[in-house]
Amino acid sequence: MRNYFTSVILFFLVVQAYGQQKKLTNEAIWDFEFSQETLESIHPLKSQSAYTVIKVDYEQRQAKIVLYDYATAKELDVLVDSSTSAKIPFFTAYYFSKDEQKILFETAVEPIYRRSKRAEYWVLDRKTKEVNYLFSGKVQEPRFSPDGSKVAFVYMRNLYIKDLVENSIEQVTTNGDKDIINGLTDWVYEEEFGIVRAFDWNASGTSIAFMQFDETQVPEFSMDIYGDQLYQFPYTFKYPKAGEKNAVVSLHLYTLESKEITGVQLGDVPPYYIPRFEFAPQENRLIVQTINRLQNQLILWEYNTEDGKAKELLQETSDTYVDVHSNLRLLPKGDFLWTSERDGYNHIYHYNADGSLKQQVTKGPWEVTRFFGLNPKTKEVYYASVETASTERAVYSIGLNGKKKRALTPEKGTNGVSFSADYRYYIHTYEDAKTPRIYNLRATKNGALVREIENNAALVEKLKGYTFTEKEFSTINVNGEELNMWIMKPTDFDPKKKYPLFMYQYSGPGSQKVANKWYDQRDLWHQLLTQKGYIVACVDGRGTGFKGAAFKKVTYQQLTKYETEDQIAAAKKLGSLPYIDANRIGIWGWSYGGHMSTNCILKGNDVFALAIAVAPVTNWRFYDTIYTERFMRTPQENPEGYDLNSPLNYAHLLKGKYLLIHGSGDDNVHVQNTMRMVEALVQANKQFDWAIYPDKNHGIYGGNTSTHLFNKMTTFIENNL
Repeated sequence: MRNYFTSVILFFLVVQAYGQQKKLTNEAIWDFEFSQETLESIHPLKSQSAYTVIKVDYEQRQAKIVLYDYATAKELDVLVDSSTSAKIPFFTAYYFSKDEQKILFETAVEPIYRRSKRAEYWVLDRKTKEVNYLFSGKVQEPRFSPDGSKVAFVYMRNLYIKDLVENSIEQVTTNGDKDIINGLTDWVYEEEFGIVRAFDWNASGTSIAFMQFDETQVPEFSMDIYGDQLYQFPYTFKYPKAGEKNAVVSLHLYTLESKEITGVQLGDVPPYYIPRFEFAPQENRLIVQTINRLQNQLILWEYNTEDGKAKELLQETSDTYVDVHSNLRLLPKGDFLWTSERDGYNHIYHYNADGSLKQQVTKGPWEVTRFFGLNPKTKEVYYASVETASTERAVYSIGLNGKKKRALTPEKGTNGVSFSADYRYYIHTYEDAKTPRIYNLRATKNGALVREIENNAALVEKLKGYTFTEKEFSTINVNGEELNMWIMKPTDFDPKKKYPLFMYQYSGPGSQKVANKWYDQRDLWHQLLTQKGYIVACVDGRGTGFKGAAFKKVTYQQLTKYETEDQIAAAKKLGSLPYIDANRIGIWGWSYGGHMSTNCILKGNDVFALAIAVAPVTNWRFYDTIYTERFMRTPQENPEGYDLNSPLNYAHLLKGKYLLIHGSGDDNVHVQNTMRMVEALVQANKQFDWAIYPDKNHGIYGGNTSTHLFNKMTTFIENNL
């Protein structure tokens, strides 16, 4: 694996060879001229050693699903092509039934929030070639029954089932309205637990478990949508802010034959949150995760749908908080795999069906970052980790007994894998700060290269002649910690000169911005700034991820206190370098990072001369229950933690240049945060710059928006730093 790069033209060698011919522009960056080629919607087939990929032509509004052989890369078939079939509409996503004989096509997508959407769906029967419209309207989260004969979905907050054989539709629930949601999660579950679909079929397809959300007592948030009509209109939705009432959740079981809905009872006290549930491979075995409001006690339950009895399989408890994850793997014999931070680092554990611990599979002072699965034949567990460095990602296999560990990928850079259904092959992705993403097919048995799939040669070719600088990785010792850092210097860097420093960070709990991976759009913008004579640096302070639970959870009940201290200390230390002008240090961030940059220019007003905050939280009291209370408890329990770390209370400290940006249609971090910050600055008689992007959400994008936003920030930096 060590000679992996021999066939790759290293990015910076290319740059050096072709000289300084071109300059980056925001227009080119945000028109995505430097985007990588990716493999979209890979589906490994179970019936043969092959996989499918969707190919979408948005300009021509055409899409097709192509079948490829793993070993040879030979195109075996085009399963569907909207350009040659009058029955198949243009589609942008597809989903197979379990037996892979039916396909759901997704079209006319209407995004709702970060993950949720409504869309129209069509069903193709691959045997009969028949294509049928799923439902006369846009629905949410359709899912095939295990035998592929039915599809469950949600329409207007009610659960429905379509029988594809009988071509009939059954409405399971009828009480869905503005306060009641069946089979889908509410806003805060979607955003913070990362799930939208809240129902699941059992193994035989004879029953469905689903969640119901009663939002009657949840306060509403309203924001104006300005649009292009004569009058704006209010958009109102349920949003529980920290300390306020959440939806009351309940779990139910619907039996298709009897058409009865029964409640699922877990223990003596109704669960506060149900962040995950799923049916096990074994009939009548429903596995449910519950967590209390403080999120420091998580219980894994087994519920028997036949006798209605529940038993506790395991508990995770913490003096701070327990992370909710999706790493539960339910195995055919009833045992299961689970990840936990119980020894101080995130590792894989093997449990018996009754919840007794069988084996800790991985061990060491490092984190498992992703769990890919278990090969049932070889009993190998596949996972990604930071064993070599917290900024790297390598993929390993290890025996279920915790022995015979081996690397499946290089141990440097950022690696990922996607296995074939039989685990015979895996598609290996590799990237680092010098190498755009590469896709190769490898044999799982020995990691041998079978063939190259995609090396992003076209992107490498396009980058020839652009003036890029290297992203240098190191650590910086501040406040008693070795913090990960990268720094980018101007291409004509002269150590005898002094340069302005512009810092970037996010800093949220468990996050990471210092990682050895290829550039995203913001990295390219940072490159643009180096071309204009700025040094750009990023430091991951205390509270960020992949360095153990203690490092991550030190910020508990005091969000942004230690993170702000670390950024200020890092700026001071960097400012002492002979080639950095300590009087010209700026900082920026988005969302949590915007909160941080605001805190830094206020509490570090003798260090930072400039700050840009995009879509910032300015008071944790304004943010949602699940996220905020996980790290801060409620405002009623921890008022000082909220108030002492709120930029709103320090507006009078502003000395430097400050740019505040928000989208008025931000359903996540409400523009209320910026409006209250503006009022605080006005009352403190502090001058600043600000911009509101009408109707734009938390990402502030669409049309020319990103280009305009980053041009504005670039100009602000050039004029003030």
